[in-house]
Amino acid sequence: MPAAAKIDLSSLPEDQRDVVADFLREHADLLAANAVLKAETTDLRQIVQRLEHLVAELNHVVHGKKSEKLDEDDRQLAFEDLEAAVAEVETQHDERASSDEVPRRKVTPAQRNRGNLPADLPRIEQIIEPDSLECPCGCGRMHRIGEDRAERLDIVPAQLRVLATIRPKYACRVCTDGVTQAPAPAALIEGGLPTEGAIAHVLVSKYADHLPLYRQSQILARSGVSIHRSTLADWVGVAGFHLRPVVDRLAEHLKSSGKLFMDETTAPVLDPGRGRTKTSYLWALARDDRAWGGADPPGVVFFYAPDRGGQNAERFLRGFDGTLQLDGYTGYNRLTRPSRKGGDPIRVAHCWAHARRKLKEVFDRDGSEIAAEGLRRIAEVYAVEADIRGSAPDQRLSARQARTAPLVAAFGDWLQAQRLRVSPKSRLGEKLAYIHRHWEGLQTFLHDGRVEIDSNSVENLIRPIALNRKNALFAGHDEGGKAWGRIASLVETAKINGIEPFAYLKATLEAIANGHPQSAIDDLLPWNFKPSS
Repeated sequence: MPAAAKIDLSSLPEDQRDVVADFLREHADLLAANAVLKAETTDLRQIVQRLEHLVAELNHVVHGKKSEKLDEDDRQLAFEDLEAAVAEVETQHDERASSDEVPRRKVTPAQRNRGNLPADLPRIEQIIEPDSLECPCGCGRMHRIGEDRAERLDIVPAQLRVLATIRPKYACRVCTDGVTQAPAPAALIEGGLPTEGAIAHVLVSKYADHLPLYRQSQILARSGVSIHRSTLADWVGVAGFHLRPVVDRLAEHLKSSGKLFMDETTAPVLDPGRGRTKTSYLWALARDDRAWGGADPPGVVFFYAPDRGGQNAERFLRGFDGTLQLDGYTGYNRLTRPSRKGGDPIRVAHCWAHARRKLKEVFDRDGSEIAAEGLRRIAEVYAVEADIRGSAPDQRLSARQARTAPLVAAFGDWLQAQRLRVSPKSRLGEKLAYIHRHWEGLQTFLHDGRVEIDSNSVENLIRPIALNRKNALFAGHDEGGKAWGRIASLVETAKINGIEPFAYLKATLEAIANGHPQSAIDDLLPWNFKPSS
């Protein structure tokens, strides 16, 4: 057909010229549309190929060999990078679609979660007026009949400012009775550089946003403020000292409960004498009764210990008498003995999630049918828990007695039968023995509607400790480990109570600097914080 474009219309009869001309124009339009479709197809093919590559990488991360899988935190980073790559590809496509070089069909933008802009954020309005308000027809000045409003999120990097306190001095010109001057405002660090807000910012950056102090020092330097990390460390130490009574009171409040969670996680600490780090631990003691509508607010305290010995748990739990939900670590066994120091023997509720995990490890490795059957039975128990989640304790107890108890009894019979069949030295035999050793504690939730089926609540609370461990690598010394646990206790308790950590720490440090009375220390607990308007 390109040859048709060379047709000399003048050589055609006059009554055919218009028909041929219309045909050629339609043909040219079809060629242009075809070119557009080819260009779009090429772009889409490139997008699909890249997305397929990204998805294949992610599938390898999520579903690949166990040794190559990422943990939950790293997996989130993988998802972030995938979404960023997808946005980059789509932006490239949109840019080419809007290019003047090749006409494109209008594409409806993808519906995305664009976030939200809270009403209390400060708003700076930019009113953009037309170049002229005179009517083009010469009727005079036009009148405003409405407006279009679009809001976008703007971010200004951390704004540093200097608070200059000026205290004028006054004296009488007649007498010499002395000089009058207002007293200096209270400060957490007398004569020091930082305000309480600056200290709170450093604490939140380190223990909530997981920014080591040397990185914070680098960020400040980019704004022209040179503050060495050792100075920032001094601020953290001072804050840790003044916040200790608040954390101690938080621990007392938690230990007055009838049911708590406990778990421990590693906290590497530098050991200068050996030129490397040593493995210390942060023990998390948590309360979270939200699953059954408990009146006590949730909270967590992290206790630092240089080792994982069970005597640490015994010391931290001094004064607590109740039910403790935990994993199968043998160090907790001493808590159930009559010889327990610091209280009566503790009633233990073991974690079904750990029991399930043991069987899942075997199933993932060799596809054991016995492990698969155990997982199926545990799934039935969890299905009941899903149905009663959020119910009152008495309702949960009633449902468990009626529906769950028969399932657990059947699981116990099945467990004993499989232990007779499987070698105790095999990998599966070891996992079944683990469940058998903790069988009594695994049944505790059947007799108390307040008790959870697992200890996932406290495991979720210690995840930020793992994030901080990855970023900071280790604590500088044992005292640093104690400060780590102390401030993390307040940060995480604030977060699970829906309190913004910076606002809470700033107000708390200001109250302490102004001499907040020890008798009213409960007012400084995170769940009692009232944000100012």
